[in-house]
Amino acid sequence: MSNLKGFWAPVPKPSSRIARYRVLSPNAGVHVLPLQLGAMSIGDKWEQFGMGSMDKTSSFKLLDAFYDAGGNFIDTANNYQDQNSEEFIGDTRSITITATTPCAWHLTYNGNNLKSMLLSVDDSLKKLRTSYIDILYVYWWDWDASVEEVMNGLHVLVQQGKVLHLMSGVSDTPAWMVAKANQYARDHGKSPFVIYQGLALAPWNVLAGGKLLTDEEEQRRRETGEKGRMLLGPDWDAPT
Repeated sequence: MSNLKGFWAPVPKPSSRIARYRVLSPNAGVHVLPLQLGAMSIGDKWEQFGMGSMDKTSSFKLLDAFYDAGGNFIDTANNYQDQNSEEFIGDTRSITITATTPCAWHLTYNGNNLKSMLLSVDDSLKKLRTSYIDILYVYWWDWDASVEEVMNGLHVLVQQGKVLHLMSGVSDTPAWMVAKANQYARDHGKSPFVIYQGLALAPWNVLAGGKLLTDEEEQRRRETGEKGRMLLGPDWDAPT
């Protein structure tokens, strides 16, 4: 009887103001934090290009703080920080929902063709130290691979167990193309995108690459000499 008391206990108070989760979609029952942690700056290989950098220690500190606040949803990509991002995140993989994208600049890795997707996903699995990816985005629509090749290839990855869910994340792609791809998947018994038509959005760069700061954060940046996203220009963080 004493065990049943715990069963009927009220839901614990959230660990922070953001620790309130929602089901990813009607076709994906995993519970995620609505706020994703973008991981483009996790890693230390892009500082010379003006994209900021975080070494392993500071990256783990950020990931730990995100997790302690209730965060469990991380967005990364195969090529971020010359692959450092996925490598660092791999150490926290078991406690997070990881969304990644197949992309790179090498010819055989680039684009949405089947060879590129298979190579990129296998590469991500090694760096993330896992046997599967929770959510896979299509990073962009390259207009070389057909709808059939893209959706058939994504379906193969799901059937192989390498990917659990396909996000409707064809980043920077017209809505009609996403609709066409999803309809093809439904008509041919393939894995459709799990978030689609009014259910959710995953915007990127919502803090303007670090430009939107509190007064305290601006003061800390001046004191530490942190350069931020210099790729956008020397005055990238000037008031507008």
